[in-house]
Amino acid sequence: MAYPFFSLSKSHRIRPIDFAAGDVSIRVEAVPDHGMATIWDADILIWAASQIVEARDAGLRTSRLMAATPYEILTFTGRGTSQRDYQRLKAALDRLQSTTVATSIRQPANRRRHRFSWINEWRERTDANGRSDGIEMIVPDWFYSAVLDEALILTIDRAYFDLTGGLDRWLYRLVRKHGGRQKNGWRFDFRHLHQKSGSLSPFKRFAFELRDIIRRQPLPGYTLFAEVETGGRMLLAFEPVPACGKPVDSLVLSGTRTIVPSGTGGSCYREPKQRLSYGNKSENRALNLDSNTESNFEERRRDVAKLIAQAGAALRMGAHKGKLSPPEQESLAPTNTAEFPLGKPGGRP
Repeated sequence: MAYPFFSLSKSHRIRPIDFAAGDVSIRVEAVPDHGMATIWDADILIWAASQIVEARDAGLRTSRLMAATPYEILTFTGRGTSQRDYQRLKAALDRLQSTTVATSIRQPANRRRHRFSWINEWRERTDANGRSDGIEMIVPDWFYSAVLDEALILTIDRAYFDLTGGLDRWLYRLVRKHGGRQKNGWRFDFRHLHQKSGSLSPFKRFAFELRDIIRRQPLPGYTLFAEVETGGRMLLAFEPVPACGKPVDSLVLSGTRTIVPSGTGGSCYREPKQRLSYGNKSENRALNLDSNTESNFEERRRDVAKLIAQAGAALRMGAHKGKLSPPEQESLAPTNTAEFPLGKPGGRP
């Protein structure tokens, strides 16, 4: 789920993806006629995996041959069912069938590569009148074996299908694989993410998009935030949000009324009734002094300077009042005299 198997853009991509890290190597190639399979096309594979798992859990015989109507696939993935959506589905099947992957993942230690297409073949069935009667496809053995291995399967939130950005979707898959439900979450270097995503964007643009995702917080079930190491290295960190109740670290809830992900019940996160405070949900995450050193200490410096100025003003005003003797000297100062400027005791040159 977390490796660069798909294009993160809907634009026609021909340039191959080459990724190598440790014992893992991946090369994804596309043909000019169809372009590379996108991360949106991969929704069809999510549907296929769900069908295989459901059949297995029901005690039914499973197979690499899948059959369904276009309507079933489109509604499962949260798409429309117009004629244009049907045409897009067939174009996605073409890209999945023509995109080839060569990888060392789940191969013997002698560094052999397994080469396959995301769909070995597919065809559209028609009835006696020539109308579409469904779709048949054969998924590759590499994919089929992974689906049957329970250790390699992770559930996803149905709100995943509502994510519109390719990088948003890839990050969610990465977070699900590495973050799971770990309380302390996970951290990734920005540059490592850039390499692992297979994105064609320059690193500067990629980092900008990551920061925008952190600002928007679109990933269901997770909170994202940035950290800066002492040497200036940028990290993307994420933590799971509990299924119900307050998010991790007492982050302030958004002002939404009710969040209802696609296909799920109403969220427990509701905007509180207006009052002065709302329990501990008014607490913000503690300042990260390591990741935000400059801005944090600059803010503290201003606070200290303000306190010193206020204390000095109070001392000067106290000293001035001590010089005035009872009633006679008090009458020397008109009641409408302006306050003395700070730093000029007595208000006279």
